[in-house]
Amino acid sequence: MTSETSPFKMTESDLEQTALTWLDSLGYQIRTGLDTGPGEPGAERSDYKQTVLEGRLRRAIESINPQLPPGAVDDTVRKITRPFSPNLIENNRTFHRMLTDGVAVSYMKEGREFHDLVWLIDLDDIENNDWLAINQFSITANRCTRRPDILVFVNGLPLAVMELKNAAEEKATIRHAFNQLQAYKSDIPSLFVYNELMIVSDGIQARTGSLTAGWDRFMPWRTVDGSELAPKTSVELEILIKGIFHKHRFLDLILNFIAFDDDGSIITKKIASYHQFHAVNKAVECTFSAYGYPYDPTRLNGRFPPRPHYGLGPNTSHYRSPC
Repeated sequence: MTSETSPFKMTESDLEQTALTWLDSLGYQIRTGLDTGPGEPGAERSDYKQTVLEGRLRRAIESINPQLPPGAVDDTVRKITRPFSPNLIENNRTFHRMLTDGVAVSYMKEGREFHDLVWLIDLDDIENNDWLAINQFSITANRCTRRPDILVFVNGLPLAVMELKNAAEEKATIRHAFNQLQAYKSDIPSLFVYNELMIVSDGIQARTGSLTAGWDRFMPWRTVDGSELAPKTSVELEILIKGIFHKHRFLDLILNFIAFDDDGSIITKKIASYHQFHAVNKAVECTFSAYGYPYDPTRLNGRFPPRPHYGLGPNTSHYRSPC
C-alpha cells in the first residue's frame, strides 16, 4: 500500500477494493453484489433471501463426487440449505460437521442401495474448488436488507465475511465493524449458518474471530506463512488476508483448527490463533519425520488415508487447537 493509498486517506470503498485486490492476487474470482443479484445477466441466485450460491455448490458437488446420481446431488443441496434448528449456533455446528465429515446420503444406483458421504471440498486438488469473493452482497431477511462488505465463498458456500470501516471517520472504528457484524447475526442469520471466519478492519487494524467470539477474542493475524512475524509497520489487513486466505491455509484452518465447546447450555466456537496454527502444523511435520514418513506441506490433512497406510494411530486426522 503506497502513501497515496494510505489507510488515513482511503475511503471505505477504497479499502474494500484494496482487500479485493489482495484476494484476487491469491487466485479468487472477484465479482460485485450488483452484478450477481437476482435478475442481472450474471445473476448467481434467484432471490435476495438466498445466501448460498446453489449453482456453484451443485457444480462443485458433482465435480468432487462424480459417483452421485442427480437425485443424490439434489438431496445433498437440500440438506445443506434447509434450516437444521431454530438456533443459529447449533445450525452453524451442524453445517461445520458437514464441511469436515461429509454429508450422509442414500441413493439407488444400478438396482442397488448405496449409503455414501458427499464431500463439499476437494482436498486432493485445491484448484478444483470454486474460489470467489463478492462485495456488497445484498441479503434480505426479517423485512430488512443488509449488505456485508465482502463475502468469501468456497464452492458457493459463504465461509467468511469481512466488515470494513474508514479509519479517518471518527465513528467508523474497528469496534464499530465488530458491532455491525453482531447486528447482522440478528438481522440476516441465514448468512451465518455457513460462517467459519469473521473479519473486521479499519484499514489500520485488522482482527478475526469466530461466530460466538466476543470483542476480546477477536485477534490479529501477525504472519503470512509462519516463517516470521510481519513488521509492526505492516498493514494488518494485508497480512491477515494473505496469511489466512491463501487457499491451502484457509482450508487447513477451517477444517482442522476449529472446535466447538458445549457445556450443556452454551455452545462456543473456537478458532486457533496464528501461533497455534503454525505451531501445530510444525508438530505434525515433526511427527511425520519421527516416524520416517515423508511430509508434504502442500497436502491438506483434513482426511488422512486409512491408518495402516501411515501407522500414526487414531485421531491424527484432525489436529485441534488447544485454544
